[in-house]
Amino acid sequence: MGILENQKKNIIPQVPASSNTDDTQPALLFIPDISGFTKYVNETGIATSRNLIADLLEIIIEANILDMAVAEIQGDAVLFYRLGPPPTVQEVINQCKQIFVDFQNYLKIVERDQGSEVGASLSDSRLTLKVVVHYGPLSVTQIREHIKLMGKNVIIAHRLLKNNIAGDEYVLLSEDYLQTQPEEDIKPNFSWSRLHRGSTHYEYLGDINYRYAFLTPLRLLVTTSRPMQKKNKYAHVFTASANIQAPARYVLRIISNFRLKPAWIVGMSRVHFDTTKANRMGISYKCDLNRGQIDIQTVQSFIGETQIEYVEKIANFRIFPNAWLFFYLKEAGPDQTNLEIKFHYNPTALGSYIYSFFIRRRMKIFLSKSICKLKELCERMYQAYPR
Repeated sequence: MGILENQKKNIIPQVPASSNTDDTQPALLFIPDISGFTKYVNETGIATSRNLIADLLEIIIEANILDMAVAEIQGDAVLFYRLGPPPTVQEVINQCKQIFVDFQNYLKIVERDQGSEVGASLSDSRLTLKVVVHYGPLSVTQIREHIKLMGKNVIIAHRLLKNNIAGDEYVLLSEDYLQTQPEEDIKPNFSWSRLHRGSTHYEYLGDINYRYAFLTPLRLLVTTSRPMQKKNKYAHVFTASANIQAPARYVLRIISNFRLKPAWIVGMSRVHFDTTKANRMGISYKCDLNRGQIDIQTVQSFIGETQIEYVEKIANFRIFPNAWLFFYLKEAGPDQTNLEIKFHYNPTALGSYIYSFFIRRRMKIFLSKSICKLKELCERMYQAYPR
């Protein structure tokens, strides 16, 4: 689906005329902006860059999970809006994560195609994303087939793209948006990054306060598991699933408990970690696995309305370097959880076809046995200690 088709799909119907002199409506304004765009275009030329930039803008539009409408595509940015009550901070952060990871994944995939001019041009590029989130009343005007957003808050959202933040990879949330959210709901949604306070003075607008968080930690979620060539025999991911007779949050507590890892991970005998930091994101711990030792880092623990995601990065795993473990938990009924584990890996170390086949088979068995042991552990513990 092309960008124009997406625009037509996401633009709301013509706004009915109102007899009220104040025709403003509260709306979310959401602007993902491609950082490094001007430098990249100047260095590569329009012939090389135009198709990539078009693809990246389409990736941004396709990642729209908040059901926002597209008001404008502004060269290196997309202006989204959504009329009505503000989405929760959890929903907004989910949207930011979706766009950022999809954007970075696509860049990695294109960069791997060394035979193309675009792929070569990305080897030292600094293309990334910053996102501005604002909320307030605005006017929606239709000019022929185009939607035009007007009002002070539209100006504020655009001006916030130019700020005092020392970086080009972040999400900025204006205080006007954050004031619509319970304060106690804000901080828990930034366990993956640090939330900073900031303020910038703008002519005619005065000081605009905001909070921001760098998106860089999300790069740990970026994976190039999708093969670039059709000749690749295997997808670089193993998957296992199970239905567990225990609530999703209870299962998450078992999965994220370092002490319990040896009780369900096949071949793991001991875990070494700092007990004072066990519940923090970004903490690394060492595991004795079979005859060796691997390093694991907790990357993300996110509890959404319909799904829980828990992510770990694995290092020093000789057979599968640079691997990630994704745990997806969904409520399947009263005290029931559908758990899916995805193991993403870099296949370069697997070697010959025969060796690769043997190692892959062993990994599938390992993952299958481990999830079965996890199911048994969760159900046994939940029956004994339900809360």
